Amino acid sequence: MRRLPLLVVALLLVLLAGCAQPSDDKPGPRWRPRPGTDWQWQLSGRLDTSVDVPVYDIDGFDHSEDTVARLHREDRKVICYLSTGAWEEFRPDAEKFPESVLGRGNGWKGERWLDIRRTDVLEPLMAARIDMCRDKGFDAVEPDNMDGYRNDTGFPLTATDQLRYNRLIARLAHDRGLAVGLKNDLDQIPELVGDFDFAVNEQCAQYGECAALTPFIEAGKAVFHVEYEVPTGRFCADSRRLKLSSLLKKYDLGVWRRAC
Repeated sequence: MRRLPLLVVALLLVLLAGCAQPSDDKPGPRWRPRPGTDWQWQLSGRLDTSVDVPVYDIDGFDHSEDTVARLHREDRKVICYLSTGAWEEFRPDAEKFPESVLGRGNGWKGERWLDIRRTDVLEPLMAARIDMCRDKGFDAVEPDNMDGYRNDTGFPLTATDQLRYNRLIARLAHDRGLAVGLKNDLDQIPELVGDFDFAVNEQCAQYGECAALTPFIEAGKAVFHVEYEVPTGRFCADSRRLKLSSLLKKYDLGVWRRAC
């Protein structure tokens, strides 16, 4: 075979090297909070950024890219709170949800359970919400109302439906380079611990359920835990033993907090 001119060979090598470069569109490594990581959860009132903790969990719709950037400058990771299992009439995308996927109220004013079987409708809507979290610079997503199958939603939801939907939400977050937490849904932790990067739990101490969160701790993943009605003297010792990141909060999830 005739030899290619050296200049041609050099050009070919440059082109091949360029093709081998990773795409700038690929997400980088996800954040993975470790057990015992301290945090603040504030979903109402004017955001107080003075709490000296490494993690803030705030409402994804209510806060701007500038707010997230400010928290990052203070060396905080920021979690984007979203409702993925219930419709909220006060959100800017509320009219995009057809009546056919709206079920019974979930106990909070202006909220109704979603028919999570209808992924044809819900997947693009949830993808758009998680895009918002990514575009604002959040590090992770806290998807709420992830246990509809255990509630009176108005739909015949099964455990299998819930597993499929929760894994869909986890995939949507991971595809965008975001960590994602499993909210409550204690019974499905053994099946889902591998799909999620941390857990968020409400009131496991009040209902004697905190040991169910152990698989996350054993996997080296944080459990962000809140109580509302039980004083810290009744749950903090167990929280420290279990390595939970535990707070006492008020139901409005304002600034006030008491950490273990």
